[in-house]
Amino acid sequence: MQRLKTRPQFQAAMAGGTVSRTAHFALHRLVLTAGSSPAASTSPSGPGPLLSGQGPQALFVVPDVWLGAMVPKRWARRAVTRNTIKRQIYTVGAAFEAQLPQAAHVVRLRTAFDRKQFVSATSDQLKQAVRAELLQLFGQATKRPPSAAAKAEPAVVAPEAAP
Repeated sequence: MQRLKTRPQFQAAMAGGTVSRTAHFALHRLVLTAGSSPAASTSPSGPGPLLSGQGPQALFVVPDVWLGAMVPKRWARRAVTRNTIKRQIYTVGAAFEAQLPQAAHVVRLRTAFDRKQFVSATSDQLKQAVRAELLQLFGQATKRPPSAAAKAEPAVVAPEAAP
């Protein structure tokens, strides 16, 4: 599994469309076709514009499953919380790697976890809640075929009530 690193890679993957959503996360996917990857020497290396005649596929030189995590400060104020959530995203993504299509994926945190419910920034309770939701997110994404994923709008899953 390859990790997204540059801003244009993240932008291209997010432009591909939303595949699945949960209460806190959204999964975006840009399907990569096998024959559209150019040689490494013609690929842009920085955040600049694409070379003429190249589409977003040119950003992904290696034909593989690509994964990126977006955890904005707006939804997770503490750096330790953002890093914990990103680690969970990459761990769960690696577990689903064999089931995911050859595409660029971005998992985006789209709302905050309640700080009253999860007082500690790295509590086991928060880690379990994040992991359970990510398993649900990737589970929904693997059930959808890659070609229909960009066209179909997924159902929003309501959050579970706290005990």
